[in-house]
Amino acid sequence: MLRAVGRVGTRAFVRVRNARRMSNLASNSLVQAVQKRSLPMFQKLRVEEVAPALRDAISTLDKDIGSIEGDLKAKTQDLRWENVMNPLEIKSDPLQRLWGVVGHLLSVKNSSELREIHSELQSDVVKIFTKFAQSPEIFQAYKELKNSAEWNNYNDAQKRILEAAIRGATLSGVGLTGAEKERFNELQLRSAELKTKFSNNVLDATKSYSLIVTDKDEMNGIPHSVLQLLAQNAAADGHENATAEEGPWKLSLDMPVLLPVLKYSTNRALREKLYRANATKASTEPYNNVDIINETLKLRKERAQLLGFNTYAELSLASKMAPSVAEVDKMHSELREKCHPIAVAELEQLKNYAVKNGQTEPLAQWDVAFWTEKMRAELYDLDDEIIKPYFPLPKVLDGLFDLTSRLFGVTIEAADNQAEKWHDDVRFFNIRKTGSDNSIIAQFFLDPYARPAEKNGGAWMNTCVGRSKLLGVNGAVRIPVAYLICNQSPPVGDKPSLMTFREVETLFHEFGHGLQHMLTTVEYDAAAGINGVEWDAVELPSQFMENFCYHRGTINSISGHYETNEPLPEKLFEKICDARKYMAASGMLRQLNFGALDMYLHDKYDPTTSKESIFEIQHKIAHRYAVMQPLPEDRFLCSFSHIFAGGYAAGYYSYKWAEVLSCDAFGKFEEAGLDDNESLAKTGREFRDTVLALGGSRHPLQVFEQFRGRKQSIDALLKQYGLQ
Repeated sequence: MLRAVGRVGTRAFVRVRNARRMSNLASNSLVQAVQKRSLPMFQKLRVEEVAPALRDAISTLDKDIGSIEGDLKAKTQDLRWENVMNPLEIKSDPLQRLWGVVGHLLSVKNSSELREIHSELQSDVVKIFTKFAQSPEIFQAYKELKNSAEWNNYNDAQKRILEAAIRGATLSGVGLTGAEKERFNELQLRSAELKTKFSNNVLDATKSYSLIVTDKDEMNGIPHSVLQLLAQNAAADGHENATAEEGPWKLSLDMPVLLPVLKYSTNRALREKLYRANATKASTEPYNNVDIINETLKLRKERAQLLGFNTYAELSLASKMAPSVAEVDKMHSELREKCHPIAVAELEQLKNYAVKNGQTEPLAQWDVAFWTEKMRAELYDLDDEIIKPYFPLPKVLDGLFDLTSRLFGVTIEAADNQAEKWHDDVRFFNIRKTGSDNSIIAQFFLDPYARPAEKNGGAWMNTCVGRSKLLGVNGAVRIPVAYLICNQSPPVGDKPSLMTFREVETLFHEFGHGLQHMLTTVEYDAAAGINGVEWDAVELPSQFMENFCYHRGTINSISGHYETNEPLPEKLFEKICDARKYMAASGMLRQLNFGALDMYLHDKYDPTTSKESIFEIQHKIAHRYAVMQPLPEDRFLCSFSHIFAGGYAAGYYSYKWAEVLSCDAFGKFEEAGLDDNESLAKTGREFRDTVLALGGSRHPLQVFEQFRGRKQSIDALLKQYGLQ
């Protein structure tokens, strides 16, 4: 997942409510990092430095915009890229980077102090970037550059940047005037506040729920490694003598705890308790997202209509690959027709299996993961707890980096002492060219473990800085730096972090996002890496990388038992591959359900006049897409952060849209021969030089066709899921 993939410029911003005199900015570590164009000084950073640094950056950008507008009005020189686009990239960078640090820390090291600063300053950042986007002088300069004779001399990246700038300004309300403009700007401010509140409520609701279990019999079936984690969590919560064997154990709603309990606990009542708590998370006071969702949907529709669109979905698709809402609905419906009958049969098989193995009650939602795991273990003799010891994080990283080197001709090295980090568990790495010129071309942070008290759930890649020729130091190109964030189980005792196979896939997924950000060759920040890439194409590299987890050679390099270093046995690997299609139709229906719900809420649902509630809509869509219906009280929408706190509003369909491209792209590697090192490297370089290098400098379909040699085909996707 991309956490709005680092597009910090116009996503969310800050208000100065109390204009306080600046003091001692020279010693502010954030300011120093911006002035030197260096990485954030996370260890030196003090919370009290954040607000002064932001206020200074806001004030400076405000003055810079005024100066640029004055020059454009006066037309003191002919408009050229160098005197319009270059100053805009340089002047907007300091505030974008500062606000990016604040947003990053809010997601990985959340605190009441940081929230207060974010809340205090958010609307002023929204205002200054809205002012930037709505500048008539800058907008007119964009149009004049596009219509000038110089246009024919621009490269692909420059043309795409200008076209995106014109579209972005239009969608930011540059054409509005008077009361409409004032209202639009109010909507922008309020929408940013609601996103932050939604995210904080999900984090707080997750953090606030805990269950201390003292009776060993209530923990039957839960693997010892999970009991170790639960005892470790209890010890951190004040139960100093907690042990895996005797407890007490602290249960919570963060994924490394919730999923194993639902999958392994024989205590049906315990599974039900956690399932119900998670299904209603963030839907009651004091962390209630219901009103936030309703207001968000209302404001989005109003904003779209001010810009001349009928619905927010139409506004969203104006900057995406998908040509229309109808085409997205068509994709959802066509895939549903293929999946639904198979998913019905899958659920019936699961029900029969549960009855056969002693369940007398009707199959409930909190039974599905339990019996799915049991049946999977029996059908394929496969158990996550058997697999995990073969995937210690250090070994997985070594293998992932080796694969990256062989495919894309780069070398990855640990560089933990070269950057300050926000937590002791965070790692830092350099990416170098291979060969005689082994210069550093990119860097990244890796934050692998769950910390439910301060870190958002899920996994994502975000931008620290992007590649830019203008924004480098001493004439050098500024190299891209990424944040890679996961939430897997931390080390327990003397054991390293042992990863489930799904966690391995997740790491490969986020690393794919990171590769597109880091291996770009575009030298304009606005089109480098993931910037400027249509949202429904941005999942291509991430989903593409997941496919290597099912290649024997890759598995050999990323696996090694944490005690013996023995690679994953062949039989286990074969079982993993066989199990890939297990309940695949049910899994796809789940994603289609989310996408269809997202699109319906942003296209067909009228939050002002509809007699149906958002939860009635949720259940209506589920009735079509889900084989087992959700609980009557299920309020999944209240924690659907992708569309209410992230960048996927009217865009969740992007996962499936891009998966068509990713499966087809991987097909070229299969055709070349995954075990033919020479052909694999050749194809890898082709992928690097197109999908990873070109970023937003060309349309994604053009980039794909340049790599694949033809238009995309859905056949590879259907084959992967066994739906042909």
